[in-house]
Amino acid sequence: MRALMKSVGLAAVLSGLGLAHGQTASPPSGQSGNLAPGRAEGSQQSVPRQGPNPTGAPVETAPPNVPEFKPAFPGQTRAPAVQTRTAFQVTEVASGFNRPWAIAFLPDQRMLVTEKPTGALYIVTPEGKKSPAVAGLPRVDGRGQGGLLDVEVGPDYAQSRLIYWTYYEPREGGNGLAVARARLVDGAKPRVEGLKIIFRMQPTLESTLHAGGRLVFTPDSKLLVMLGERSILAGRVQARDLKSHFGKIVRINPDGSVPKDNPFLGNKEARPEIWSLGHRNILSAALDAQQRLWIVEMGPRGGDELNRPEAGKDYGWPTIGYGEEYSGKRIHESTQGPGMEQPVYYWDPVISPSGMTIYSGDLFPEWRDNVFIGGLSSQALVRLVMKDDRVVGEERLLTDLDARIREVVQGPEGALYVLTDDSDGKLLKLTPR
Repeated sequence: MRALMKSVGLAAVLSGLGLAHGQTASPPSGQSGNLAPGRAEGSQQSVPRQGPNPTGAPVETAPPNVPEFKPAFPGQTRAPAVQTRTAFQVTEVASGFNRPWAIAFLPDQRMLVTEKPTGALYIVTPEGKKSPAVAGLPRVDGRGQGGLLDVEVGPDYAQSRLIYWTYYEPREGGNGLAVARARLVDGAKPRVEGLKIIFRMQPTLESTLHAGGRLVFTPDSKLLVMLGERSILAGRVQARDLKSHFGKIVRINPDGSVPKDNPFLGNKEARPEIWSLGHRNILSAALDAQQRLWIVEMGPRGGDELNRPEAGKDYGWPTIGYGEEYSGKRIHESTQGPGMEQPVYYWDPVISPSGMTIYSGDLFPEWRDNVFIGGLSSQALVRLVMKDDRVVGEERLLTDLDARIREVVQGPEGALYVLTDDSDGKLLKLTPR
């Protein structure tokens, strides 16, 4: 077995990940099981083990923020550390993105990349050449966690040329997440035509936080939209309220209409788009090999959650959970409650999740069916090994980049592509060495 070849060396880190296009770098393998340096202050930040670990020891070594909260079942948190055996390399494909947020692949393997605060959308070739910003997108509210967020290519793109995206829409009295679609007109100066807003989060609220924004198309061409509860108390209290979109997953048709089999369609007190409820802020979402949805929710101080949502179910926020306010004050009545679902897994301290893919490619057989999650405060690509829908191993990759990982997607050739969350954000590719 070859030892893990870490992906970027110290010189690259010190130069701000300044790899030339196509260049790769790698420090010596076989590092000992030391802890990641300088990553924790108190117990809020994660301190993962690196390298070989004692048998059965968890990847997380920092104390929990809420030690009195105990897992509901064995293995619900602090899974044993695992270590990738396949040597891999990281290649810089492109750079110079201002806080990039999402990647979507076009059929010809070019990529759509969004910039959060600017509202710009770019087309990037596999060799890293960026187009001018795509013209015709609507204005965004780019404050705070707002801006242009996810982008997806329509399931019928070959015929329709439709792309879909989420953004913070400025409105009278505040803002809200919106989903738009339009035809992509390719060329030297790309643009979109036929713009249509197919969904608007309601009610309107003045908040620059927690609108969610991830999009997932299901095999039957329905569109799932992941929504947050806007963070402030006026929004948080609506996360389990069926009259509000806050803290929900909604399910719509590609034209924005409501599918006839949505779970709350017969409830006159519910918004018909709602598919599941009781979520905090969903920034990670992907389908598994069985085409089931998995999400990771951004928690408070402690309490990031991996969930496998199902239609009509209530995931409990803010009534139940495993975290606390950033001030240290109590949020939850309990960790469990009647009629409310438990997370498959939770993190305390948090990883601050964003972006997610479930690996199905051939380049890394060792990673097949593993869950990969971008980590912001954890500055890691988080890998979860699954068995029977439970987490049985965890690894923190790319920690030597010293970078917030905003997005991770699997490319058509089986490589992993990630975005770093920075004013000079980078598009990186992981391939076997």
